[in-house]
Amino acid sequence: MSLFEIICLAIALSIDAGVVSFTQGLVFFENKRKNSINLAVFVGFFQYMMPIIGWFAAKGVYKYIEVFSYWIACVIFVALGVKFIKDALEEEKQCPVCLSLSCLFLLALATSVDALAAGITLFFLKVNIWIPAIIIGVITFINSLIGFWSGYVLKKFPSKWLEIFAGIILIALGIKVLVEHL
Repeated sequence: MSLFEIICLAIALSIDAGVVSFTQGLVFFENKRKNSINLAVFVGFFQYMMPIIGWFAAKGVYKYIEVFSYWIACVIFVALGVKFIKDALEEEKQCPVCLSLSCLFLLALATSVDALAAGITLFFLKVNIWIPAIIIGVITFINSLIGFWSGYVLKKFPSKWLEIFAGIILIALGIKVLVEHL
C-alpha cells in the first residue's frame, strides 16, 4: 500500500472516533479541554494498538489461508465499508454522556474494532504494521479533537455523510486490492 492509501485508510477508520467525539462535544460544557484530550488519547491509542493486534493475529494463521489472502482482504474492506454505510443510514445512535475511565475505554474499544480487521488485512497485503499503525493512531487522535470541538462549536452536523464517505473509501480500497491481484 502506498502512503496515500494508508492515510485514506486511517481517515476512514478514524471517522467513527470523530463522530463519537463530535457527539461528546455536543453534550459537554464543562472541562472541555480535559475531556477532548482524554477522549482523543484513548481513541487514538486504541486505533494504534488494534491494527497491531490484528496484524500479529493474522500472522499466526497466514500459512493456512495464504492462497485466499487477497480475497479475504477485499472482503474485509468491503464488509467494513458496507457496515459504515449501513450504520450511517440507521437511526441516530445514542452516545454516553460521561467520560469516566470506563466510558473512555468502552468508547475507544467500540470505535477501534474496525482497526483490528484492518490490521489483519494489512498483514495479508504484506504491509509492515508499524508505520500504518502510527498513522492510524495519530490521524484518529487529530480527528477526535476536531470532532469534539466541531461538535461543541457547531452543535448540529449531518455526521452520517462522513460515515457514508468512510464506507465508500473502504469499499474502494477493497476493490483496488482485488483488482491489483487478479
